[in-house]
Amino acid sequence: MVTQPKSKHIPRATIQRLATYVQVLENFARDDVEVISSNPLAEACGVNGSQVRKDLAYFGEFGIRGVGYHVTSLIAAITSALGVDREWRMALIGVGNLGKAILNHGEFRARGFNIVGIFDCDPFKIGEIVHGLEVHCTKDLKSMVVELGIEIGIITTPPERAQRAAQHLMDAGLTSILNFAPARIKVPERVHVEYVDFFHHLYALAFNHTQARY
Repeated sequence: MVTQPKSKHIPRATIQRLATYVQVLENFARDDVEVISSNPLAEACGVNGSQVRKDLAYFGEFGIRGVGYHVTSLIAAITSALGVDREWRMALIGVGNLGKAILNHGEFRARGFNIVGIFDCDPFKIGEIVHGLEVHCTKDLKSMVVELGIEIGIITTPPERAQRAAQHLMDAGLTSILNFAPARIKVPERVHVEYVDFFHHLYALAFNHTQARY
């Protein structure tokens, strides 16, 4: 059963915290913790108890007053609310070092994000088998999206090729893109792009480290 939010306007920060709650709850579950209250959960997630309760309230009432949350039930409720309680089939464009590292990352498949098609424009890579998948030409993307039931695209190309990769994904009908390339891409409003830029985090660390010295 899918947990539907009470509002369609859920803050982005809330979605990100919910993902953190799931990771932390999974750790508690591995330690055989069956019930947890909001305060220890919040402490483990680096927020406060009222924030946890506020975030969960977007999706209904969870937990028992004076007792806490049943860990496995809360994991199921959050993953249902986020839509990650099913398989998401993905295509990856750019089978270079970063692309291969992501293909080797077993956590994607473990969490239901399954890369089922990999693509590149380099003729020397096409036909190569990487982690059990054959590299296809990006020109084949549109037909394979339908054939393989792909819903999400991942870009791991060099920055100068990111826009072209995004266009291939959009031409194939995909409206959800995860971009690892250090470049901003132009897309229409109907297309949602998430950016993973390591340098943003490194710049933040460098700035905070510099500030701490003064």
